[in-house]
Amino acid sequence: QVQLVESGGGLVSPGASLALSCAASGSIVGFNIMGYYRQVPGKERELVATIHSNIDTHYADSVKGRFTISKDSAKNTIYLQMTNLKPEDTGVYYCGLFFPTKGTSIWGQGTQVTVSS
Repeated sequence: QVQLVESGGGLVSPGASLALSCAASGSIVGFNIMGYYRQVPGKERELVATIHSNIDTHYADSVKGRFTISKDSAKNTIYLQMTNLKPEDTGVYYCGLFFPTKGTSIWGQGTQVTVSS
């Protein structure tokens, strides 16, 4: 069974950069989407960025131009490079793997990102 292991995150000052990574173990077959979602207390989990197996990428408007998602298909790993971080980027970042044609999804354990002076 595929599992997602996240790394990265931490406490940084506004304007700083931070990188997250998410490695999927096991075999991934078929069209899929991997990405990061962010959640803060009292709010629903929201999309940050996704990357399709065909390498198409999508970003939330709030992070366009600041965040970059990429993928190493050989390693089944995605990376989220975050620059010019803002306090509103604070939250728990969850990595997700989605199979739209199967209607299934897998989530990572989440990693905390805190942007504060």
